[in-house]
Amino acid sequence: MSMTLFDSASSTAELQDFLLQKGWLSLTETIKSIGTAGKGNMNVVLRVHTDQRSFILKQSRPYVQKYPDIPAPLDRIDVEFQFYKYVSRPEISEHLPRILQYDPSEYLIQMEDLGHGEDLSYLYQKKVPEKGLLQKLINILEVIHQTEAPANYPLNMKLRELNHQHIFVLPFMPENGFSLDTIQEGLQSLSNPYKEDKTLQKIVTEVGSLYLQKGNTLIHGDYYPGSWMKTFDELFVLDPEFSFLGFSEFDLGVLSAHFIMATGDASFLDEVTNSYGLSADRKLISKVAGIEIIRRLIGLAQLPLERTLAEKDYLLRTAHKMILK
Repeated sequence: MSMTLFDSASSTAELQDFLLQKGWLSLTETIKSIGTAGKGNMNVVLRVHTDQRSFILKQSRPYVQKYPDIPAPLDRIDVEFQFYKYVSRPEISEHLPRILQYDPSEYLIQMEDLGHGEDLSYLYQKKVPEKGLLQKLINILEVIHQTEAPANYPLNMKLRELNHQHIFVLPFMPENGFSLDTIQEGLQSLSNPYKEDKTLQKIVTEVGSLYLQKGNTLIHGDYYPGSWMKTFDELFVLDPEFSFLGFSEFDLGVLSAHFIMATGDASFLDEVTNSYGLSADRKLISKVAGIEIIRRLIGLAQLPLERTLAEKDYLLRTAHKMILK
């Protein structure tokens, strides 16, 4: 791996020289500070302030930034760049960050600074979703799903294989090396029935197989509150490094799952499927949503979701019905 690595501890002088050489700074511009921007679960994300402006630098590493012991493909940053390149259409350009520069050899993107907003993880605190929020998210998805990406759009297979393990395989394994009681006492025993249900696992395996196939619909691939950001009254969709040509029901199922987990209201599944204006398989959306709920509750990728065991039991049982129906 031959790339120049930067983080929030990098010197301003070193970064300034690097960006000047690339032509990403003007000759009259001076970097004043470097800091982190957002949580940066997958990648290093920096906010750079100069004496004239601020911008974001995003760089991938050969591992997951939040979990350095989990390897991840470097070229996921190229997937993100390609996504923004093809999806930045007038209908939703106001909901996407503008890409300023991109260097594939450094696995580095420079993009506009959207300001100090917050992602929508606050929904997990049992906040009532703002009126119109869900419909706006669905409208954005419709534009993404109608985008004509080229046939050679990145397969993103290495990242999909990693994601496949954490969505469709590990959460349903009886012995996966992950002690759920370290998350919440009693969660391990609560999870056991879902790791022993052969009928459930057969369906999960089938949907997981579909996830690994090449489809004909451009999807975001990680459409949940951590990928949505609000600044004042503006809504942005970020972090499309999991994007690929797949099936629209995956995005729709994930979207439904997180509104259900945030609110405890299973009717959001019907609201999403009824509000989506394009063709989609309702049963497949339901299966994806159920799988997403279960893997978020008993898998490694935990959410800031503080719920009692009884509440999690309800969500798990609800998800089980959604998968089997």
